[in-house]
Amino acid sequence: MPGVQDKVVAITGASSGIGEATALALAQRGAKVAFCARRAGRLEALAHRIAASGGEAAYVRADVKRREDLCGLVELACRRFCRLDVLVASAGIGPVSLLDELRVGDWEDMVDVNIKGLLYGIAAALPVFRRQGLGHFVYIASTAALKIVPTMAVYSATKAAGRAICEGLRQEAGDKLRVTIVTPGFVSTDFVESVKDPQVKARLAASRDRFAIPPDAIANAIMFALEQPAEVDVNEIVIRPTAQP
Repeated sequence: MPGVQDKVVAITGASSGIGEATALALAQRGAKVAFCARRAGRLEALAHRIAASGGEAAYVRADVKRREDLCGLVELACRRFCRLDVLVASAGIGPVSLLDELRVGDWEDMVDVNIKGLLYGIAAALPVFRRQGLGHFVYIASTAALKIVPTMAVYSATKAAGRAICEGLRQEAGDKLRVTIVTPGFVSTDFVESVKDPQVKARLAASRDRFAIPPDAIANAIMFALEQPAEVDVNEIVIRPTAQP
């Protein structure tokens, strides 16, 4: 297998959780990483960790709700490392709630980040991939797109939309581009912190503490897809805790 040595990978949502774990894992295996998120301090700390271990990293503060910010991430990768091999769309939010609570602002934020943020990343990277004649999109979905439960209607809808977009992209991509959907179950991240209803938040936190898997598990799944030969496209990986219903 070709591995990820010297591949240039851009990652959204890299200030914590799956994005951060992916950046660290890739850099440890010799990839060059460019990443973004809204928390500049955490990005700077991540870049220092990678550099201290001998890796190469660049970062930019960005909000995936802004198309120009995603263009800036891709431009950073191309300017610093001269090309872009992979875009990992890891940014996502989930302020879940019952529909009766009418948290319309939260619904809009999930649509903006989870759907439009993905589309803006595709719009930024796809022209570069076409010019190069190669490229790989990796989208971090969720098992919430496969199983809908109370409080998660809107979040599930945004993740299902992301899967549909990426499946359409795969069919349009041709034989030079690859598209992988990584669909995690419950992962130990700060996802729960955005939930406003105290009862829902407490229930999710209890489940997280009881059986959630570490972000490194998802980073390893991403690595598996990236390390395949160029003619092999791993279309979807579903990875969840063994204890998750």
